[in-house]
Amino acid sequence: MAHRSIVRTSKFRHVFGQALKREQCYDNIRITKQSWDSNFCAVNPKFLAIIIEAAGGGAFMVLPLNKTGRVDVNHPLVAGHKGPVLDIAWCPFNDNIIASASDDAVVRVWQIPNFGLVRPLVDPVVELPGHERRVGQVLWHPSANNVLLSVGADCKIIIWNVGTGEILSCIDHPDIVFSCCWNWDGSRIVTTCKDRKIRVYNPRTGDVEAEDFGHEGAKPQKAIYLRDGLIFTTGFSRMSERQYALRVESELAQPVVLEELDTSNGVLQPFYDPDTNLLYLAAKGDSNIRYFEVTDEPPFVHYISTYQSSEPQRGMCAMPKRGCDVHQCEIARFYKLHSKGLCEVISFTVPRKSDLFQQDLYPETPGDTPAISAEEWAEGKDADPILINLKEGYTASTKQDFAMTKKPNILNKMPERPAAPKASEQSVTSAVSDAKLDELLDEIRKLKSVVVKHEKRIKELESRLESSQGDTSVDRPSTPPTPPPGDQKQSNNNHEVGV
Repeated sequence: MAHRSIVRTSKFRHVFGQALKREQCYDNIRITKQSWDSNFCAVNPKFLAIIIEAAGGGAFMVLPLNKTGRVDVNHPLVAGHKGPVLDIAWCPFNDNIIASASDDAVVRVWQIPNFGLVRPLVDPVVELPGHERRVGQVLWHPSANNVLLSVGADCKIIIWNVGTGEILSCIDHPDIVFSCCWNWDGSRIVTTCKDRKIRVYNPRTGDVEAEDFGHEGAKPQKAIYLRDGLIFTTGFSRMSERQYALRVESELAQPVVLEELDTSNGVLQPFYDPDTNLLYLAAKGDSNIRYFEVTDEPPFVHYISTYQSSEPQRGMCAMPKRGCDVHQCEIARFYKLHSKGLCEVISFTVPRKSDLFQQDLYPETPGDTPAISAEEWAEGKDADPILINLKEGYTASTKQDFAMTKKPNILNKMPERPAAPKASEQSVTSAVSDAKLDELLDEIRKLKSVVVKHEKRIKELESRLESSQGDTSVDRPSTPPTPPPGDQKQSNNNHEVGV
C-alpha cells in the first residue's frame, strides 16, 4: 500500500534568508519618526529611496544601490514638500522616476539623475494637487504608462495621468482607506477601510463591484490581489489576534483560508511575488519575516519558514525580480529599516549546487516596458504586464531624458510603447537585441556629437591663436639688433647725408 508523503514537495521548501554584512548595507541615515502606516522606503534596480527626518518640511534620500556603507550626513535630499513625506513609489517603467505623497496634500513626481543626486532636488517634474487632506499612499499602475493612484485622508482615491497632470477618475470612499492595491492587469482595485469592509472597485467608473466585511478586529487590515485574481488579506480577530486570509471576490465574507498567527500588535504588511506565488509577511516592531507559498492544493497557503533577526524593523521594501541576482539563485531581496539609522539588506535564496541558470526558479517576470498608454487605459483598454526572461540577465531599455521643468505635462513626451506581445523566448531575445542595438546607436550618436563639438572647439582655438599672433606682430614690432658704437655713429652719419 502506497503511503502519502508527509512532507509537501516544493522547490521553495529550503528557501532561507541571510542578512548582508554591515559594510554592504546603508548606515548613518536619519530615518523618519512618523507613525504613519507606511513602508518608508522604496527600491528598484538602480536606486534606494528612504524617507528621512527633516526640519522645515518633508524630504527623502535617494542612494545609488552601489553606494553602500556609511552615508554622508550632508548627502543631497529630495526636499520639495511642505509637510512630512508619508509614502514613496518608484515608477515600474522608468527607474529614474519616483512619486511621493505628503502631509501637505500634494503628490509630486520627481526625476532622479542617472548617477544620483549631487545637489538638493526641490523642483518636481509634476505636481498633482487634488486632495484636501494628507496623502498616505501612492501606487503606479502595473501595465499602463503614466497612470498613478493616490489615497488621501479625505476618503478619496484619485487616479492621475502624470503625463498631463489631469485626473482620470476620482473615487469617494465611505471612510478612511487603510490599503489599496491594483489587480494583475489594472482593471480593478481592492481597498480596506476603517469600517472593516473590503471593497472591489472599477477604477475608471468608481463603481463598487464587490463589498463585504473582512477581519473582525477594529485595527487596520491590508488587502492585495494575487495574480490569479484571489485576494489575500491580513488583519486582526475580535480578540486582537493577528490573522491572514485568502478570499474570492464574489464571496469576500467567506474566506477560503483563515489562519491565526500570534497576538502581536504590528499590522502585517504582505509582500507578494507573482512569479513564484510566494508571500512574505512583515510588520513594524517585528524582528522576523514569515514566508508562505500559495498553491491550488489545500490548505492553499502553505507555511515555509521564518527569517529571524534580533532587531525590529521600522519599515521594509522589496526589490523587483529584475533586480535580483539570478546567478546566486536569489528569489527575493528586502531592505529593512532599523530604528538606529541602518538600512539592512536581506537576501532570500534557494540552495542549488549547479551554477547554471535555474529556469524553474525564474519564470518570465514583468519588465520595464508599459503595455498600454494612459490614454488607452482611460478609454477602457486593459493589458497584462509585458514579461521578460531573466536568463540572459536583465538589460534596462533605453529611456528618454527629460528636462527638469515645472511644466506638468513633461512626462507625456515618453515614447509610446507597443501592445504586449505573446511571451515567448524568441520575442524576448529579439527585444533584448533591439534594446542593445538602440543603446549602441544612441552611443554612436552621442560620440559623433562630441567629435563635432571638439572639432568646432579646435577651429575656434586655432583662429584665436592666429589672431593673437597677428596682434602681437602689430603692437610689438620686431627691433633690429643694436650695432656696435662705431657702426651706430656711421649709421647716423649716413642718415644725415640722406637728409
